[in-house]
Amino acid sequence: MDLSNGDDWLGLGEAANILGVHPSTLRTWADHGEVPSHRTPGKHRRFKRAEVEAWAVTRRESPPTAGQMLIHNALGRARMQVAEGQLRTTAWYQRLNETQKLQFREASRNLLTALVQYLGDEVEVALVEGQRLGQAYERLGREAGLTLGEKVSVFLYFRDFLYDSVIDLYQAGRHPAREWAQMHRKITAFTNSVLLSLVESHEKKG
Repeated sequence: MDLSNGDDWLGLGEAANILGVHPSTLRTWADHGEVPSHRTPGKHRRFKRAEVEAWAVTRRESPPTAGQMLIHNALGRARMQVAEGQLRTTAWYQRLNETQKLQFREASRNLLTALVQYLGDEVEVALVEGQRLGQAYERLGREAGLTLGEKVSVFLYFRDFLYDSVIDLYQAGRHPAREWAQMHRKITAFTNSVLLSLVESHEKKG
């Protein structure tokens, strides 16, 4: 298979432009197998133009929900931030070993999944999972020797991705302002419940 840069093959940026998303978002979709992608012998990611265009048509016919857009955008931001090394200058991040960093990332992905459930029709299930995740953030922070303030900072750092995603998507004008206002209130309610669970778990362990 010839993956050279011809008309039939696209780089990450070119394919992202066709789909109207940030390259980091497309990278996340490709990593999850949602968009077909291929690798060159040099391990560079390439997209077949016909597959991208066909996927774009399918996406227009079945547009993603606000929750799906949020999770993809937030995951893309998180991946981009870590790749750029911005977290490496944060005091609490420097105190984590590689296993602990991986565990926090997994907890954050689970938080996004629970949030999408909460934004949908699985509110009670999501709240239970949110409480469990609050406890998980506290436990992971305790095992890493973090203070309560640092544990909260870890959680707030990732929560900011969610709010930034809401702002970006609202500014893009893809959904009515009222819908995004309702989502913002729901995100606040959900993340507050997770944060409360984290603090309560810390007090019990203290």
